[in-house]
Amino acid sequence: MTQPAKRPKRKNPILRTRQPTLPPSVRSRVALGLTAAAARGRLALQVCLDCGAVQYPPQDACRACLSHRLVWRTQDGRGELLTETVLRNAQELYFRERLPWRVGIVRLDAGANAVAYIHAGVSAAPCRVRVEAALDRAGQAALVAVPEYGRPTLSDDPKLREMSCDPRMRKVLVTDGKSALGQAVARALAAAGADLIWIGEAEPWKKDLGLEALRKLPQTAIVSLDVTDGRSVRELAGEIGGKIDIVVNTADFHRTFSIASRRGVETAQQEMDVNYFGLLRLAQEFAPALSGRAADGASSAIAWVNVLSIFALSNYPAHGTYSASKAAAFSLSQALRAELRPSGIRVINLFPGPIDDEWDQLERPPKLSPAAVATAVVEALKGSVEDVYPGDVAQDWLARHLDNPKALERELGQGGQ
Repeated sequence: MTQPAKRPKRKNPILRTRQPTLPPSVRSRVALGLTAAAARGRLALQVCLDCGAVQYPPQDACRACLSHRLVWRTQDGRGELLTETVLRNAQELYFRERLPWRVGIVRLDAGANAVAYIHAGVSAAPCRVRVEAALDRAGQAALVAVPEYGRPTLSDDPKLREMSCDPRMRKVLVTDGKSALGQAVARALAAAGADLIWIGEAEPWKKDLGLEALRKLPQTAIVSLDVTDGRSVRELAGEIGGKIDIVVNTADFHRTFSIASRRGVETAQQEMDVNYFGLLRLAQEFAPALSGRAADGASSAIAWVNVLSIFALSNYPAHGTYSASKAAAFSLSQALRAELRPSGIRVINLFPGPIDDEWDQLERPPKLSPAAVATAVVEALKGSVEDVYPGDVAQDWLARHLDNPKALERELGQGGQ
């Protein structure tokens, strides 16, 4: 009886494309209060206004007195790691791929018990720790116990590294290298250990001393990129889109003509073309490439950073059309975040106050230097946040916006800052 012929082995077996996996992302509406604070780099827990009890996990009624009057308050997170365990089995695919996981119960000094991931730098229980709120790969809050003192980073722990977007050894695109801000960001990324930094140049025929200095850095490459030109964006995405780990959008057009000015419409069109449509063109060409690289392991795409403005929260009439363009960009970046979240790519928005440049020169101090904003970009990538408000002015605007947005609108309309 003849044997059936054996099928020849494929010389080049088909490789299946890995899909990004995420931790469970469903949260109750009340639990999203924890995520809202984590997005700004803070640990906030509910506190009962009637009996003062601190709540964890988030809930609709006080665990001590059943009052519904619960408010979110920032906590320092210090406490005692009471006990810990190592999870070696998990039902969720995301955790199964990353076992084992070290978790423990922390008795917070504020009075609540919390379950947290344990940073590799934490000693065996029992010991003192500090609990931080970080955003996981699905964009939801997760509690992490770190050593009580010092400044340990998430990237120091292989298990927690995916909660960070550390630019070290990463390939980054900075969209505009002509501006002082773009140049400062490129230098800060180089100092942070980025492997390769592509720097966009919209007008190569106009020499810029700052950009020429960046050419001398070993990890930089100047590329042609004009965010107002769809063809320019498309060609660059086709050339390097599949290699980029992080996009930092520093493209910005800022003028101070009033709405009533004869140049109001022309100015607004230019601001929208760069600040809003420029972001849209970048997103259409580069976002699919980043999503396609979201499951590449240690070299996966990880983040998109937009440098917006605190003027995006509430219109500042002295910069009326610019504020409107940044508000539009803010709204668009929220859509971009929703589209990139299933791939585990974090969209980080920066809302700096006035920057010390030619278009904010008439604004009263304090103002931010381009280097200070660049530092905030790198710190945001090293941390685990979505929204950053660098500088005293931005922090003040944010507080007033959260407290009473209508009052802030009136104050800005009267010429206040």
